[in-house]
Amino acid sequence: MYFKQIQTPGLGCFSYVLGCPAAHVCVVVDPKRDIDCYLEIARDEGMRIIGIIETHLHADHISGGQELRAATGADIHIHPDAGVTYPHKPLAEGQVIEAGAARLEVLYTPGHTPNSVSLLVSDLVRSPEPCMLLTGDVLFVGDIGRPDLPGAAILDAQVQNLYDSLYEKLGKLPADLEIYPAHGQGSLCGRGMSAKGVSTLGYERRANAMLGYPDFASFKAAILSHLPARPKSFSHIIETNRKGAPLRDACPMERELTPDRFEELMAAPDTVVIDCRDTAAYGGAHIPGSLNIGFDKQLANWVGMSVAPDAKILIVAADREGASAVRLELFRIGYDAILGHLGGGMPAWTQSGREVASLSQMSVRDLSKALEGDNPPALLDVRTDAEWEAGHVAAAAHQPFADILERGVDLCFSGPVVVVCGSGYRSNIIGSALAAKGCSDVRSVAGGMIAWTRAGLPVVTA
Repeated sequence: MYFKQIQTPGLGCFSYVLGCPAAHVCVVVDPKRDIDCYLEIARDEGMRIIGIIETHLHADHISGGQELRAATGADIHIHPDAGVTYPHKPLAEGQVIEAGAARLEVLYTPGHTPNSVSLLVSDLVRSPEPCMLLTGDVLFVGDIGRPDLPGAAILDAQVQNLYDSLYEKLGKLPADLEIYPAHGQGSLCGRGMSAKGVSTLGYERRANAMLGYPDFASFKAAILSHLPARPKSFSHIIETNRKGAPLRDACPMERELTPDRFEELMAAPDTVVIDCRDTAAYGGAHIPGSLNIGFDKQLANWVGMSVAPDAKILIVAADREGASAVRLELFRIGYDAILGHLGGGMPAWTQSGREVASLSQMSVRDLSKALEGDNPPALLDVRTDAEWEAGHVAAAAHQPFADILERGVDLCFSGPVVVVCGSGYRSNIIGSALAAKGCSDVRSVAGGMIAWTRAGLPVVTA
């Protein structure tokens, strides 16, 4: 049996190719939207893709199912309760899909979504007994799937489903089964996922705290206590996957824009300028009103938190390659209305004589001195509740990043504002957003609370 786990950096997604080079066939499970790697694997191994399996209707990334079907003619298999409107083959409990030596049996495991399935996998060359379990978003390495994404109306039922799937259905399976989830560290579909891409059921039963509760009541209380923030993009992604995402060829072509054209497009309604350079470069000089979401391993998640899915997007990057990389990340989460990127980057903008703005980066030493002065600035901590409770600056006011993006700043500031987060990344997003809304004196703490604590400066705990 051929087996390959494929990781999508940034989103924390795992997809899989299972098949049989001897039989020249394979299937793809939970494909990402950019599908070249699956086509290359099939070509290099002499296999034909005969099936596309979705373990559930995804909320955090656009499926590559439509792209793969267009490229290969393979059918898409998904649970009938997913309510998709594109042609597909329904998955049923106990159904078996074979690709040569690879045998996949469907287990209905709702909880993350009402339409989630897991796949028991056997390598028929070795034994008909299952050797692994593709768990989708029901069970992760170190965590479990969140049950709130389909909506508050069915949350209680989803929590019960999740408990039943984990403790009853998967609880009956052998401890030595390897588990391969659809997500790992970096995904927003759970909280405390491991960086590892594989575990065993037995180890998770011993080490995964979410599998160790004595009854349903304690399980429910734990899972509802700290649900992660729900990005703006999730509803849009769910609906796009339900209808079937447009093919890449139908999306706007990559465009390099002159400063004149870039400025013209900025004036259109619902247009957002994303500057994906690092905090120092953005702080030194940027286009007024632009949002700083630096290109890092979780760019897609931060864009999903910060930018409306129907926004028209203009990109500022350090170079053409950086702009292309951002475009790919946004394509993966369904942000397709990308108008183009600034040709020549910020040097082209500044050399054209146009206005620029800056976002001062304040060192933790300077912040400490300023807080002890006669006219201290307001300090806004935008970290999560858990981060805040673990240790914060005594003078800080707290409002989590996700809350600010959803409702705006609930605090009144009469003078300078300094924004702090964990490392300086989130504070630059919020700082740039505040500046875009007219805050005339806002700064971001370079290095964030990591730098503060490493400098030996005092913190208090909640």
